[in-house]
Amino acid sequence: MNLKTQLNQLNKFIKQHKVEIIDLKCVDLIGRLHHVSLPLSEVTLDEIVFNGVGFDGSSYRFSKVESSDMILIPDLSTAVIDPFREMKTLSFFTNIHLTDKARSRFTQDGRFVAAKAEAVLKKYNIAEKSWWGPEFEFYIFSKVDYDTRTASSFYHVEHAEEFYTNAYHAVNPFDIYDDFRDEACAYLKKFGIKVKYHHHEVGERGQQEIETYFMNLLEAGDKTILTKYTLFNLSRMKNLFITFMPKPMFQQAGNGLHVHQFLTKKGKNVFYEKGKYGNLNKVALHYIGGLLKHANALCAFTNPSTNSYKRLVPGFEAPVAITFGQANRSSAIRIPKYVNDPRFTRMEYRPPDATANPYLCFSAMLMAGIDGIINKIDPIKEGFGPLDTNIFELEKDKRIHFLPRNLSEALDALEVDNEFLKRDNVFTDDLIQQWIKLKEEEIRSIATMPHPFEYKMYFSL
Repeated sequence: MNLKTQLNQLNKFIKQHKVEIIDLKCVDLIGRLHHVSLPLSEVTLDEIVFNGVGFDGSSYRFSKVESSDMILIPDLSTAVIDPFREMKTLSFFTNIHLTDKARSRFTQDGRFVAAKAEAVLKKYNIAEKSWWGPEFEFYIFSKVDYDTRTASSFYHVEHAEEFYTNAYHAVNPFDIYDDFRDEACAYLKKFGIKVKYHHHEVGERGQQEIETYFMNLLEAGDKTILTKYTLFNLSRMKNLFITFMPKPMFQQAGNGLHVHQFLTKKGKNVFYEKGKYGNLNKVALHYIGGLLKHANALCAFTNPSTNSYKRLVPGFEAPVAITFGQANRSSAIRIPKYVNDPRFTRMEYRPPDATANPYLCFSAMLMAGIDGIINKIDPIKEGFGPLDTNIFELEKDKRIHFLPRNLSEALDALEVDNEFLKRDNVFTDDLIQQWIKLKEEEIRSIATMPHPFEYKMYFSL
């Protein structure tokens, strides 16, 4: 559909639904959502599209390119009524452009990175589309307090649930947030997000999961952001507090963002071959090989917080081993055994968490998979499996390699191993170096702050 037709249809929609506000949403480099609202009493959608809306890119934590003045231009295909605004508001995701004469796309914009990654998939005739199915894990708390000052540092959470042991698929009345999840799914539907199912997760103090159906790469990035936006808004309405932090509580299960993925060409699954291990063909194995070969560097984008590595430890169903296997939740890659439909034969990459910028996270995984296919990286010859044994029982086996132990190790791996990301200029040097700079600042901030547990261990020593 051309731009003129899109505008005509949207202007009719605005008039029909009496839209009062145009809202432009954009994600900064680390993955936090921002927005700017424009009253339609003062401006038209056509003016917004053709002129864009200026903003300070440095406030979005991007590295400066010529100047920090940049332009937001709405992607008209993402139009949706925002159900969390009191005035009738039509919301759009935006693309970031520079202020040069050509209005060039900004190379650090995650949506642009995602579009370029999909283009590489097509360029090498590997597939036409990639498909992504995220699983959203999060905790619901009834009250949260935290603060850090020169002379104090604390957090305190209160949880209405407390199970004695594993709370996986707990039932009401003990699962007290099933109605919350039902309502969340109704709001997600308003954003065009289809939910596969929801349930109580294993965490004994209010851990939840919502899993969505498959989406293409750019859509998966957008709808990951909208899923978090929905849950944060709904919890605020209910006077509840949710977090996607990978490890919000000591000795409790962590929150992951497991991502199911597969590729299609001419509508057929590129990964499927009946009778092979997991019904996966050589293309699928090479894709897996690429993910595992670059797993350490990928962690810089899939697990980009210091808190991420408090989750990635043995003993909590955490995917810490750089291996793959069927129905093996201790491996970085799990091949679901319950999938019988050739259309959805897939693998699940389990390390990611929702502190990631989803566009960069998903794009980095795709680029690793593409590298595996192009270079025919065989995960079996590389020693990555398949392993269908609990990895935690083989921790001392030196043949098994494990993910980075902390964010610093992940950033070191990214500095050494990033050529696969830069194929066809998908990830640029500017983006990678700015990412490393920002994440090193986070590491320094945490490293110099005394921890409350250190008081318990050392105050009287």
